[in-house]
Amino acid sequence: MKNYWLPILILVMGVLYIFFIPADPVPLKILFKLIPMWLMICYSILRLPPQRSRAHWLIMCGLFFCMLGDGLLHWFVIGLSAFLIGHLFYMTAFFHRWSFSLIRFLTIIPMAVYAFFIGKKLISALISHHNDALIIPVLIYIIVISLMAWSAIMTKNKWASIGSLLFVISDSILSWNMFVSTIPYSNILIMTTYYSAQFLIAHSIQTIVSNNSLTFSGGNVVEK
Repeated sequence: MKNYWLPILILVMGVLYIFFIPADPVPLKILFKLIPMWLMICYSILRLPPQRSRAHWLIMCGLFFCMLGDGLLHWFVIGLSAFLIGHLFYMTAFFHRWSFSLIRFLTIIPMAVYAFFIGKKLISALISHHNDALIIPVLIYIIVISLMAWSAIMTKNKWASIGSLLFVISDSILSWNMFVSTIPYSNILIMTTYYSAQFLIAHSIQTIVSNNSLTFSGGNVVEK
């Protein structure tokens, strides 16, 4: 029997934060920003399968560090670092669930092209605004989140794949709005794509499997 109350609560709290919570006071804004992530972590725990692997716990760690990034993004470099760690956990989990196909493998080409395009634009903007100190952290982040998205695609799991791509879109809007030019309704676009991304990644924790994660022993399937 499926329970929908927690996803509905996540949706309600996400809508409440995006459309109704004022920018000030900042601590209240941060608190309500974190509530949907706390609920998503609870949701992922409830969706953990009976047979749990390292990949499942890595996704949980990714959710946790991204939640920290949410709370710390007011201090940009610190928040960026927390998100970076979260992406490394996600990427490691997804590579544990590698399911090779040539078509999926070749998606690294458009991912690389997009990373090059957005990276070039951001670096130019950072240089023009004399934010040279952010160039290396931003470049590293672009590379890591692009690899994270590609690794999710390589799992063959639709929820992880869509979620990771939405994460790239969300962070692209955020960085473009911060450093390149203003995007109308940027906060709504950033947070709707971000919460959707995290929810889908949390949702994938029950179904993310790969043939490479299974082996046979005495006629029984055993997870590595």
